[in-house]
Formats: sequence, C-alpha cells, structure tokens
Amino acid sequence: MADNFVVDKVYHPYVLPFEREFEWRLTSRQNDEGNLLMQRISAGHALSERTILELYVVGSRDENDDFSVASYELELRYMLTEQGQYWADWGVLFELEKQNDRNDWEIKSGILTEKEFGRFSLTTNVTLVYEWGETIKNEFEGEFKMKYRYRWIPEVQPAIEFYAAEDFIGVGPAFMGIRRFDGQKQLKWELGFIAGLNGDNKDHTLRMVLEYEF
Repeated sequence: MADNFVVDKVYHPYVLPFEREFEWRLTSRQNDEGNLLMQRISAGHALSERTILELYVVGSRDENDDFSVASYELELRYMLTEQGQYWADWGVLFELEKQNDRNDWEIKSGILTEKEFGRFSLTTNVTLVYEWGETIKNEFEGEFKMKYRYRWIPEVQPAIEFYAAEDFIGVGPAFMGIRRFDGQKQLKWELGFIAGLNGDNKDHTLRMVLEYEF
C-alpha cells in the first residue's frame, strides 16, 4: 500500500462551511531503494458545515519509471469542535483506499488536534491503519504526525514537522501559506523536506501541496 510514503500532509481539524476544494499533492522519497514518486489529485465537497468528503486518484512511478494510477481513496473529515471553543481544536479523519490493479485495501481512522500558543500552532494527527488483501499481510499499524508552526504572515508560515510509523521516524523543515480572495475562496500551499532518522545511508522526502478552496 502506501508504506513507502509515511511523509504526507499533516491534517488540520478544520472544515469551512459547505466548502468545495481541489487539491494536488506530490511526494518524492529518495532512499536506498531509489526514488519513489507519488502524486494525488482530489476533489472534495462539504456535506455539512462540519463534514467534507473527498475522492483521491493516486498515481505512482514503478520500478520501470512508468507512471500510472496506483489506487483510489475516499476520505471523510469531521470538525468536532468550533475553533477556539476548548483548550484545543479537534477533528476526526476516515480514509478508505483500494489498489487499482489488485484486491488490496487499507482503512484509516485518526484524531486531529490543533492548539495555538500566541503566534505558534501545534497540530497533531494520531492514526490507526488496517491493511488487508490478497498480496499483503492483514495487520494494524499506527502513525503519528506533528507540525509546529509559526504564523508569521498568512502567505508564509515556517514550521517543523515530525513523522513516526512502524518502520520510519523523520523530521524536517516545512513552509505553508494561504492567500485569501473574495468570500471563502482561498489558495493554500505547502512545501516540506523530511529527513529519515532510521540509520539508512539516504532517506529523505520532499513533499508539496496546492489546495484551492471555494
């Protein structure tokens, strides 16, 4: 499944009322096995003021340098609390992934939190993953993602990101920004470079995100 792409977007627990969005993500991991490349394209539509449903098409590059559709994902996010209502803001995430060329599946559920400290924000994702299918072992795995961000100006916000999973620990710098337009239209961007700390000679990941909400 997506074991080689632990480094990915750190989710915030927020949903805009009745928002729609388009998103593109790129993740490029360079390690001892070579360069692993994945792209995600999605469209999402809020089902209510607090719930959004997104459909992803995931493409990856294989060992022959051929790029093709690898899987499909259905993602549901729900904002549990209003921003600033409690000591931290809370949300939940559910994902279902099906491989394109084989009967392998993955289901994921997670808790999303964000806490502000003045101009700093701490965002965490704690996720439980279950995989099953005809070519993979049925098993549970856990993931933890964290972003500590300085809200310098809306367009440029530097951060430190941390990722942990069963066979991976990584940390590195990231940047994100948001450009607001009329109404609730806004363009978000993210860029991060995460170095693996597992002792391999080379293991680093570049990740990029562009997201348009309206």
